[in-house]
Amino acid sequence: MSDKKISQAVINRLPRYYRYLSELKSEGVERISSGDLSEKMHTTASQIRQDLNNFGGFGQQGYGYQVDSLHEEIGRILGLDREPSVIIVGAGNLGLALAHYPGFEKRGFRVEGIFDKDENKIGKSAGDMTISSMNDLAGFVKGRDIDIAALTLPRNAAEEVVGDLYDLGIRAFWNFTSADIRELCGGDVVVENVHLAESLMRLSYAITDGE
Repeated sequence: MSDKKISQAVINRLPRYYRYLSELKSEGVERISSGDLSEKMHTTASQIRQDLNNFGGFGQQGYGYQVDSLHEEIGRILGLDREPSVIIVGAGNLGLALAHYPGFEKRGFRVEGIFDKDENKIGKSAGDMTISSMNDLAGFVKGRDIDIAALTLPRNAAEEVVGDLYDLGIRAFWNFTSADIRELCGGDVVVENVHLAESLMRLSYAITDGE
């Protein structure tokens, strides 16, 4: 892989490449040109070639891309080959929905635990897991190499627990709350904020603006 700085725009497109290549694999497609791939992804062949050239390029002119090997290489670039481990902090409706989602394992993620402080939820099933007490969180994380914490709890609860997670060595947060994780932790954290209501507001604006 090149040592040059990769733009965030390119990084943001990599999961889309991975997803489309997964679909092509499931359809039994063995090889595809940048032109055919661009039609499926509604982008340009030039954009695809430029993006992949950031990582050395994986196709041959006049031959295209081997779907299986390109899928594997992009998975490696995204770190999926090492099966990143995830915990879910908060067993409300959203946390439970994540716990039941089968796509994580298919994409190479290991969801290893789900935690909540509600005594009425502790001990109940959540997907293939059992909801554990927040009191057991520290011991659980210390005994495993956890990469990512998904925060699916109220903002005030997130603000209470995120510092502890940081101290336990977690540096990546999938943040479904409105808490400012970077402000609460050190500067070395990586945060992916998911604001569901804001997404709906953008959709609302788009349909309103078109009227």
